[in-house]
Amino acid sequence: MVFTKQYTFFKLSTNNVRQYMDIPKEIFLVSGVTSIFIMTGFLMIVATGIIMLVLVHQKKQVQYFREREQLKIMFEKEMLETQLEIQEQTFKNISQEIHDNIGQVLSLVKLNINTMNGEDAAALNEKITDSKHLISKAIHDLRDLSKSLNTDYVTEMGLNRSVKYELKMIQRTGIYDVQFKTTGKQYRLDQQEELIFFRIVQEALHNIIKHAKATTITVEMIFELQIFTLKITDDGAGFEAGKLQLNNYNGLGLGIRNMRNRAKMINTEFTIISKPAKGTSVMLMLALQTPKPLL
Repeated sequence: MVFTKQYTFFKLSTNNVRQYMDIPKEIFLVSGVTSIFIMTGFLMIVATGIIMLVLVHQKKQVQYFREREQLKIMFEKEMLETQLEIQEQTFKNISQEIHDNIGQVLSLVKLNINTMNGEDAAALNEKITDSKHLISKAIHDLRDLSKSLNTDYVTEMGLNRSVKYELKMIQRTGIYDVQFKTTGKQYRLDQQEELIFFRIVQEALHNIIKHAKATTITVEMIFELQIFTLKITDDGAGFEAGKLQLNNYNGLGLGIRNMRNRAKMINTEFTIISKPAKGTSVMLMLALQTPKPLL
């Protein structure tokens, strides 16, 4: 019985093989062609996907470089406008200085000369001496002004000395008590950073003179290895800083917007604190990428 079962199984298997061998060859050909089509379609889909990914990547890359170029152009344009505004403000300061100080000094000299009396030797010598001192003062003031006529004086003098000069011009008016403070060992910032900082200082001082009705102006520079901080403070009328509409600037708000936008250009944190009758404080904080060399 065991032998018969094995023989029957062998016989069925042989029949199955023979039946398999009797399948027409066309079926195998159709099956092979179908497999080739399926593989070809799959490869085409994969290739199309790869091409689409490459095209999308290239498009994003082109867009990135285009935006980068636009930002560069905008930055250069803003830097040019900043330099032009610095020049304009400088010319205004020079005009006011010539009118208020140098013109007044020379008028006194002219008055002395016109009232000189040769018969009174003592009075004559006194007026001559006074006139010499006044002329020396006028020459000294003119030399200071000639430095600011150089359009690159901020770059040459540095931020520290340039701000000092601006404060000196304000102090000469006799209206304000001006204070300048520095903390830490001084260093130079990048040229573009110093130009932007200086223009923000000019704008802040202009706002104080025009709007604040202050008597004291304080500018402080804090030099740390990783952070540079600049503060401009006054004791004027102040305003409600919280009510300032960031998207609706006019008057004083326009100047604040300009300062904020310029600070943003050089990745500087801009903060303004003000309350009615409590004065205003503008603070700029620049995180340094690398420690600056000390002067």
